[in-house]
Amino acid sequence: MLNISNNQVSKHIDLTKFKSGQHIFNIEYHKVFKKLLLVFFIIIGIIMLLPWTQSITSTGTVTTVKPGQRPQTLQSQIPGRIEEWFVQEGDYVKEGDTILRISEVKSEYFDNQLTERTGNQITAKSSSVEAYKNKVDALRNQLVALKQERVLKLEQAKNKLIQARLKVQSDSIDLEAAKINADIANTQYIRTIALQEEGLKAVKDVEEKYSKLQETQAKLVSLQNKFLSTKNEVINSQLAISTINATYNDKFSKSESDLYTAQSVGFNAEVEVSKLESSLANYTKRSSLLYITAPLDGYINKALKAGVGETLKEGEQLVNIMPANYELAVEMYVRPIDLPLLHKGEKVRVQFDGWPAIVFSGWPNVSYGTYGAKIIVIENFISANGMYRVLASPDEDDVEWPEAIRVGSGAQSIALLENVPIWYELWRQINSFPPNFYQPAGATDASKDKKG
Repeated sequence: MLNISNNQVSKHIDLTKFKSGQHIFNIEYHKVFKKLLLVFFIIIGIIMLLPWTQSITSTGTVTTVKPGQRPQTLQSQIPGRIEEWFVQEGDYVKEGDTILRISEVKSEYFDNQLTERTGNQITAKSSSVEAYKNKVDALRNQLVALKQERVLKLEQAKNKLIQARLKVQSDSIDLEAAKINADIANTQYIRTIALQEEGLKAVKDVEEKYSKLQETQAKLVSLQNKFLSTKNEVINSQLAISTINATYNDKFSKSESDLYTAQSVGFNAEVEVSKLESSLANYTKRSSLLYITAPLDGYINKALKAGVGETLKEGEQLVNIMPANYELAVEMYVRPIDLPLLHKGEKVRVQFDGWPAIVFSGWPNVSYGTYGAKIIVIENFISANGMYRVLASPDEDDVEWPEAIRVGSGAQSIALLENVPIWYELWRQINSFPPNFYQPAGATDASKDKKG
């Protein structure tokens, strides 16, 4: 019956004639299994026809929408030494609250009255500037007076020159008259000598004419001398005019030189005042930098420099602060091949670390523990990890995100794409084809935003 031997009994005996054989061989053992198998394949076929939403999954972290709302580190703008802490880790601070106080470590800033002394220097230099301005005004007045004086001196000298020229004319006329008188006297003398030789004139007459001739010649010589002297007066007057011009030009040059020197020194004093005012502003600002204050309302996360008396360098990190008011967002990274499938305004689903969720990426309606989000930023340049950065903010039309979520916690996002049958999705996954490229209604991509 077991068909173990080569001599089979069933070839010689009809087992179906026996009651036990009829009971055993007439039973269909696989009938239920076939039915179950048929139902299974029907269910599988129905499932294969069900719609499936294509998706892009990525991991990221919780961040904030605005850069100013993210955790930030406070640095010291100047080197110094920690003197006193006013807060501890976990404290809530308001904008402007003092966090710690530092002291100077550079010797040029040790003077506690440095600001007051610099202010006194500015006052003194400002007085010096005013003094030089007054000196410039005085030199300008002196220059104006010299110009007026030169005009008067030149007028006086020119009048003397005119008088000298008129006198030359007068003397020249007198000289010509004297020459005529001398010629007449000479003629009369010669005529008298001739008449005396003829006996018509006495010797006395000759002597008188000779005496008159001598007088006229003497007067002629005197007038010649006077004429030459008058001509010298003209030359002297002309020389006086030249001398006045040269003298006053020299005075003008000296006065202008003094004026320019005073202006130059005054300008240098103004430059020094400006430098001192800049130094005073820097000292005042530096003294305010000795107190590290909170730039906004927030919580002290961690003190990066501990203890009192510890020195720090310029720009060294001191304390980490988390803003109290912020708008949450999810920072996720997608592959370059998936980037064309994402668009601004497109909705995604987000799962946060620590929040249990049952996720069916293709059936978002039956997923539990995920929250709605909307893409607000798509990075235009690839990140250092070889992926593109995408920011998604909470979807206002969906369930609010949990209040207990902290910035920096992990998150997983699911970007929902086109609806396709399950069999098509399996076929795509087996062949490693990318999801269907599509443009959702009302969504925009980065390239269109750039063109707009």
